[in-house]
Amino acid sequence: MEKTHKIALVTGGSRGLGRNSAIALSKKGFDVIVTYHSRKDEAELVVKEIEANGQKAAALQLDASDIATFEHFAVLLADVLKEKWHTEHFDVLINNAGFGVHAPLVDTTEEQFDSLVNVHLKGVFFLTQKLISRISDHGRIINVSTGLTRFALEGYGAYAAMKGAIEVLTRYMAKEWGRRGIRVNAIAPGAIATDFQGGAVRDNQGINDFIGSQTALGRVGEADDIGGVVASLCTDEMGWVNAQRIEASGGMFL
Repeated sequence: MEKTHKIALVTGGSRGLGRNSAIALSKKGFDVIVTYHSRKDEAELVVKEIEANGQKAAALQLDASDIATFEHFAVLLADVLKEKWHTEHFDVLINNAGFGVHAPLVDTTEEQFDSLVNVHLKGVFFLTQKLISRISDHGRIINVSTGLTRFALEGYGAYAAMKGAIEVLTRYMAKEWGRRGIRVNAIAPGAIATDFQGGAVRDNQGINDFIGSQTALGRVGEADDIGGVVASLCTDEMGWVNAQRIEASGGMFL
């Protein structure tokens, strides 16, 4: 039995931008598999919301920092694809899982640096490598970057460096896998009012007001501002957009 819906896999889909992207994809007719690190209950709520939108969904545990577990994850993914969708392939990979570290360069520890490398660079590289054979021809890959690769805010040097590497990697992925018709783009959000970095943008009114004053549209971003952009990049209408860094920041620090 052939699958009738396109299937998206969203890492870190239990909260924040990942959650919003997963729901936005479901509203555009995608079935969605979300991964979670430890918040299984939140992931299951996302699954229920996707199903309420009329799409199929599933949640799988994934530690995006632990490359040694990726083989096991690929097996679990193959099982759920076979059991729920009667297929061996999926169509869209959203490499979203991540976290932030705020520390001046001189105070950034090797442990902090390595943790960023493991999730944001090695994790993306090797998870995509592990799953690329299961992504359908003419599929989509979206890597999540950050506005901080264009503008610099003190304390985010290590984090932004990882995302700069991801933007280069995005172009190489697009080059190597373009022969299969797979499009690869990077989405670069500006400051977003989520629980990222302890909810600093969301909860600190001073930071919120400052960013709003430096953004052309006059406010900080919300998760709803990003998920729709991610989902739109996965549609056929955006089929000629490839190997691009697309910033969604409302015009921050122009």
